Amino acid sequence: MLDIHEALALVLEHTPASGEEVVSLEAALGRVLAEIIAADRDQPAFDRVTMDGIALASRHWQRGVRRFHSIGIQAAGSNPLKLGDDPDCVEVMTGTSLPEGAHIIVPVERISRDGDTIVVEDQFEAKRGQFIHRRGSDHPTGSTLMQPGMVIGPAEIAVLSTVGAAEVCVSQRPSVAVISTGNELVPIDRQPQPFEIRSSNDRAIEAALRRQGIDTITRALLPDDPAILCKEIAALHDSHDIVVLSGGVSMGKYDYVPQVLAELDAEVIFHKVRQRPGLPMWFGKSAAGKPIFALPGNPVSTLICLVRYVIPALHSAMGQLQLTEERVQLETSVEFQPNLTYLLPINLVYDSIGQCLARPQPTNTSGDLSGLAGTDGFIELSRGPELYPRGFPARMFRW
Repeated sequence: MLDIHEALALVLEHTPASGEEVVSLEAALGRVLAEIIAADRDQPAFDRVTMDGIALASRHWQRGVRRFHSIGIQAAGSNPLKLGDDPDCVEVMTGTSLPEGAHIIVPVERISRDGDTIVVEDQFEAKRGQFIHRRGSDHPTGSTLMQPGMVIGPAEIAVLSTVGAAEVCVSQRPSVAVISTGNELVPIDRQPQPFEIRSSNDRAIEAALRRQGIDTITRALLPDDPAILCKEIAALHDSHDIVVLSGGVSMGKYDYVPQVLAELDAEVIFHKVRQRPGLPMWFGKSAAGKPIFALPGNPVSTLICLVRYVIPALHSAMGQLQLTEERVQLETSVEFQPNLTYLLPINLVYDSIGQCLARPQPTNTSGDLSGLAGTDGFIELSRGPELYPRGFPARMFRW
């Protein structure tokens, strides 16, 4: 039986990369960038004024001149005016290019007007280059602005717009078949018999995948019937890139999923992981090389295994840059005796000095789906100590 990190390493090793496609900038939000984005011009593209006020030549200021004749107003987007030999100035707005021959910006709050004459207050100390954002000082032409693997959000959309990227190369999003198995499951629009339950795992999985930007998802609800499972899983496999099953992977007489997957010539990479909940986790790949995840059917186990294995696999397939590990400290001590990695639901709280803490929210059982409502995610407590003290640092995974 593998530990959790060995299992994840195998998942990532056997998850193939998705392809690439070109989409419009309007369709790029939330996608994973698949190309290098470089500056097509200097940023900023000109010496940019960063303060409303006046622009003047330093030589006049150094001679003690404090009264300047205004030769005009220059707004952002205007061709720059030119200062001559006389003690003139240009009235400038924030964002405009620096007038030709100007070296000093005096803020509007430090000047007064006498007709066409601008007077600088005596107390102002001018500095050459102050309030001037120099051309190329952020990023020169050709410099890398964005790397492949970045998720395109609002800031990235702005950068792409700045370089004129009307179309963007992004990773393709895998299509996913989500299959819940079990004779006890009925659709949500049907009143269950006393011995039945409404299916929820398939919808929870779909919701989590959509949060990751996966938009091609097919849900299926299948009975514990090997013939039906074999036929339907094969069909869904053929029309999707990844298959995610929930239920039927443990040791019960009606847990047919591993048997059916073997009949479909799927290769088992591992079955069972030293963790709680989610020990019966199954992972393999089809003869066509497509990843197949068979998650335990208990709802808490399903969601935890989804976050811990399936979502990292999707990120890997799309080439998404790995997120920095998030760690929090336990608000209270936790006792856990089994020699397994403990995946414990938590809420995030803050102490009086603003430190983020993990408040344990253990569910009654791995079937206690309602116990997860309102939680922020779960923490991973590695195998070892039976008592994890208050303040113990643990890695956190958000739902």
